This record gives sequence, C-alpha cells and structure tokens, in this order.
Amino acid sequence: MKVRFFGGAGEVGRSCILITTPQAKIILDAGLNPSEDLAFPEIPNSDIKDADAVVITHAHLDHCCFTPHLFARGYKGKIYSTKPTMELLNIQVADYMRLSEPKEITKDVLARMAKSFKVIEYREPFTIKDVKIELINAGHLLGSCLIKVTHNGKSMIYTGDINLQSTKLLEGADLNNLQAQTLIMESTYGGKDDIFMSEKDMARGMVKSINDTILQGGKVLIPSFGVGRAQEVLLFLDDFMNSGKLPKVPIYVDGMIGKVLRIHRHNVIYCKKEVQSRILMSDYDPFKSPNFTIVEKPNRAKIVESDESAIIVTTSGMLTGGPVVYYLKKLARSSMNKLILIGYQAEGTPGRALIDGQREISFHDSKLNVEMAVELYHMSAHADRRQLEQIPKKIRGLREIFLVHGEKSKSISLMEWLKRGYKVTVPKIGDEHEI
Repeated sequence: MKVRFFGGAGEVGRSCILITTPQAKIILDAGLNPSEDLAFPEIPNSDIKDADAVVITHAHLDHCCFTPHLFARGYKGKIYSTKPTMELLNIQVADYMRLSEPKEITKDVLARMAKSFKVIEYREPFTIKDVKIELINAGHLLGSCLIKVTHNGKSMIYTGDINLQSTKLLEGADLNNLQAQTLIMESTYGGKDDIFMSEKDMARGMVKSINDTILQGGKVLIPSFGVGRAQEVLLFLDDFMNSGKLPKVPIYVDGMIGKVLRIHRHNVIYCKKEVQSRILMSDYDPFKSPNFTIVEKPNRAKIVESDESAIIVTTSGMLTGGPVVYYLKKLARSSMNKLILIGYQAEGTPGRALIDGQREISFHDSKLNVEMAVELYHMSAHADRRQLEQIPKKIRGLREIFLVHGEKSKSISLMEWLKRGYKVTVPKIGDEHEI
C-alpha cells in the first residue's frame, strides 16, 4: 500500500491524500486552502480519473470543497461519508460556489456529485476492491471521522481533524480498540506552546470580555466557521445568557450558520447525549433559541447603525469573505466595539494578520484600519499539543507516523517529540511512501 500527499503537507489547507494498492486508488479528503487566494491540491487529473473512491473525513472547506472539481476533472465514482458530512458538504460547496464562482463547476457537475454520495455509519466497515475501510468518530465536527484503511493485513489510520475533548455539542474522538501500523495525524496545534487553557478559564475570560463591551455600549463581532464552531459558540452564548451571566442583548446570526443549525437539529443523534436529552426530554431546543435572530441581508445596515449593544456571530472565521467583511468595515473604526476570534487563523488570512498584531488589514479591494479591540479565545475543535502527544499511545502496534495539516514549524516541533518512540515524517507535497 502506498500513500501520496497532494495537499495539507507542511501547510494547513487543501488536504488531499491518495492511497494506492495493486487494485485500488482511493482519495482521502479533497479540500481547498482557506487563505485569501484559494489553492487546490496538486493531484494530477490522471489520478482523479483513475480513482475508485473518495472518502471525506468532514465538511470543512479545507477538507471537502475540492470535491466538485474532482467530478469536473473526470472522477466518476462514489463519495463515502457520514450522513451529516454529506449534508454539510453540500452547504459548504454551495457557499464556495457563491463566493468564488469556479468556472469548471457546472450544474451538470454538481448534479453528478449530488448523486454520488454513499452514506456510511461509524464502525461499519466497507470495501473498495482489495481495501477495507472503517469510519470512526473524530470528535471534531458533526459527523467527522477518522479513516482506517486496511489492506493485506496492514492498517493505516488517517485522523483528518481530531479532538479528544468533549464540547458543548460533541463527544471526543472514539479511540477505543484501535490497531494500526501507520498513523497520518494532523498537527495544527503541534507547537510546544500550543496548550489550550481549560474550558472553564476560557469561558470566564470570554464572558467577562463580552460583558465589558456590552456595558460600554459596544458591539461584539464573533466571526466563525459556519459549520461547527458557530454552533458551539451559539450554544455557549445561549447558556450564559439564560443563566444571567450575559445580559439579554440580541444575538444576531448571519451567513449559512442558520442552515447548519437545522442540520444539527436533524442529526442530533450524532451529538452528545446531553444535547439529545435537552431536545427530547424538555421543551427547550438549543438550536432554536429565542435568543437568536437570523439576519436577512437587507437588515445588516440596521444592526450596525443601531445604538444598541449586540453580539453578531457570522462567517467567515478567518475574515476571508462572507458577511463578516461587511460588519468589520462598519464596526472596525470604533474602539467601543470588539472582535473576538475563536478558532485557528491560517497564514495569509486577515484574521492571522490581526492576531500577529497588525492593525491595517487587506481585503480584495481595499485596506481597513482596525481600531476595535481584537481578542482570541480558543474554542478549538482540534487537539492541542498535549492531546496530539497522547493519540499515538492509544493505537496498538503503531510504528510509523506522518504529520500533516500543520504549519511546518509546528509539525517539526511535534515530530522531534514523537521521534522518541516512533518513526516520524513530515512529508512534502508530492511525496510518496510505502506503508
């Protein structure tokens, strides 16, 4: 069995891995780079046309939004994923199409993609020619999975994005009874200082920060990934507002977040038991909270021009496009307002520039001076350095690790630590390895 890396190697974004056996070619993930200038995986069209299957770990842009391009370039097979991933992927692709308008993606391409999905449940193995595949809960996003690939008695596990800790919505990754010789593991937070504060401390700091801004009459802008992080932050805000720790101000929800809330509601069996119980055993549905106001585009001006304090949760999480650009341009020049970033900010994005201390950021057509306060609170769905160090220990028989989905310096830092017990490689784009 051979593995070749066409994206996500030495970088965050455009995850794409090709597994090859004597009989099968299987693509694991098909993502884009989330920076301002979208970059595609460097997979040749010949490999796309010859592929027997595509398996998607989860429905974030950097893991799934190259999928329609596969069909435009000759892929004719199935897409294997969980049910939530299928539904969320379609929303992500529609949003990507609206913002980027890629010329090679036609209505016919989208129709062929829509008919190609094969829904798979967790821990139910299936076969592609001479390969057995199993999807296992990764704890990162609704329906996210690890992919276990077995051929000729040897197994490899690809984590996609992974989180061991439970969140407001999800249980942590299911690493029970795993055995494999090879691990392909994300390293987003692989730097030695990438240690997240406790959820309790993070919540305390974020609630105090929001209160400070509301009390002085400002607005709090929280950009988020429309899939996953936005739903987590909305449940967080809803709980603290209902408990009285946040004042009752409007929570405006803009972008595709409202559609994704509905998908979470319809797939609540993939959420943690506590969330299921809240819906099934009481009259309160956290996905339909009266604290949330879904924003229609014509109403955005009223929100920013109003004198009332408010919390605005909108896409996109790295400030690369979407409604957040409108809100930021309107709110950034007042120091009474605050921007709260809650997730990873990729290199080359406006969000990363702000975290690195810049106060003039560039959008496609203009520059913006940011005078509002900027703060970062990790509501991350990724494993931090401590978790990443523990993951290999939970896999029996593990000998070799490939580190992907991380800035090169972070992957190398983690590699140096893991080399104490395993053969570890930080691959480059185009590298091929026998496993």
